[in-house]
Amino acid sequence: MSRLFLAFFALLFLLQPAAAQRPTDAWYFGQQAGLSFAEGAPTPLLNGKMTTYEGCAVATTKRGELLFYTDGQTVWNRLHQPMPSGRHLMGSGSSTQSALIVPDPGSGNIFYVFTVAAQGGHDGLRYSVVDMTRADGMGDVPRANILLLTPVAEKLAAVRHPNGRDVWVVAHRWNSNAFVSYLVTAEGVQAGKPLLSNVGSMNAGPGGNAIGALKFSPDGTKLAAALWRDNNKFEVYDFDRSTGKVSNPRGFGPYAEAYGVEFSPDGTKLYGTCNGNSAGAIGQAKASQTQLIQIDLKTKKAEVVGHSSNHKIGALQRAPDGKIYVAREDNSFLGVIQSPNASGPACNYVDDGLNLGGRRSKLGLPAFITEP
Repeated sequence: MSRLFLAFFALLFLLQPAAAQRPTDAWYFGQQAGLSFAEGAPTPLLNGKMTTYEGCAVATTKRGELLFYTDGQTVWNRLHQPMPSGRHLMGSGSSTQSALIVPDPGSGNIFYVFTVAAQGGHDGLRYSVVDMTRADGMGDVPRANILLLTPVAEKLAAVRHPNGRDVWVVAHRWNSNAFVSYLVTAEGVQAGKPLLSNVGSMNAGPGGNAIGALKFSPDGTKLAAALWRDNNKFEVYDFDRSTGKVSNPRGFGPYAEAYGVEFSPDGTKLYGTCNGNSAGAIGQAKASQTQLIQIDLKTKKAEVVGHSSNHKIGALQRAPDGKIYVAREDNSFLGVIQSPNASGPACNYVDDGLNLGGRRSKLGLPAFITEP
């Protein structure tokens, strides 16, 4: 009997790491808010020290254990303290996707923190290096704010290359219709070899037009963007994970103040948030300002599938539990799309969907690499 028990517990031990290997299990965002998906259902994390209005990112081990997090300006270690040289990154707490973290494909200890400035500002797209062997294993930033391109919009996304090692980081030039793709390899960020794709709408005009998110589909073959004023729409493109090329734009709108985008887990639906009156887009005489839009990518049907009691809603983020979470400005609840693969209202948007344990959301949720 004792041998059976030992075998049983040995099996549990062997299975545990496989079940826990989810690098998107830990979220930190908003006004010192956080979530853990380590047990499946999300539970609030109340130990975060970051307050950020918009973009943020989290780095963990492959088992989902916290390493550090950032708002694109400060880098906090796993003890929730700023790293010694981690205070002056040139992102912005008011940039839609201020920060994105990419592990060095050639090292388990080096990470690159990409940042984008707010509203097409001159700080542009930069990256900083985090070395986890420094500061007694708590990590530090030996190199910061290495310029890649300026100016850029507030858009930043990453997807794994088909070789399973390298990562494409994609941003958008400002006053341009060009996406720019940088490959991160074991040799580092290939800064001198970006791929430009002139496709889709211009990102230009007043600085506020730079607002809006960029996201990859789960299989990495599509890219979606939210275009705020004056474009007021969502665009979907094809993406080649082998070359970094963006192509074949399709537009949906108008949706005033389009902000967040996210794909359903099965990749058939695109969701977007908008905060303006888009009555003309949906054929209603009068519409609530804050709207959740669903676009069926097969039928091209677009419809409103949710409204929020909030004055503003922002980022959308697909979670390890298969649901999509919606940031609601200054609210102690996130919105939740319970069944995002379902068509129309059957996707079941719940406005007061997840209690943050007394902490508050702003407009941002953490960014992660898409792993097809």
